[in-house]
Amino acid sequence: MTVELKRVYEPPAAQDGMRILVDRLWPRGMAKARARVDLWMKEVAPSTELRKWYSHDPEKWPEFRKRYRAELKANPALAQLKELAAKKKKVTLLFASREERMNEAAVLREILDKHAVK
Repeated sequence: MTVELKRVYEPPAAQDGMRILVDRLWPRGMAKARARVDLWMKEVAPSTELRKWYSHDPEKWPEFRKRYRAELKANPALAQLKELAAKKKKVTLLFASREERMNEAAVLREILDKHAVK
């Protein structure tokens, strides 16, 4: 299983595999047909409170990762994402943030990569 990250605003590609949007909110200005999302897993996204607190502040990144992982421990949607990703050769986690390295999709990829090793 390979897990890639991609902004939802980038054009879809054949090599994306299954495209899973992991944002709680639908991306601003993005038509569903243009996004070509196979699955929208808003349930696995950070809580509204955590998302607003983080606000993509790089200084808050380590704490965001810690808090988001804590939220995910009690979230059944994570198990669903793990199971789905394990069945696919390639999964692309889609996100809307301009911050391409420090976002919820990056945390989810860390978790999925670690899960795949087991």
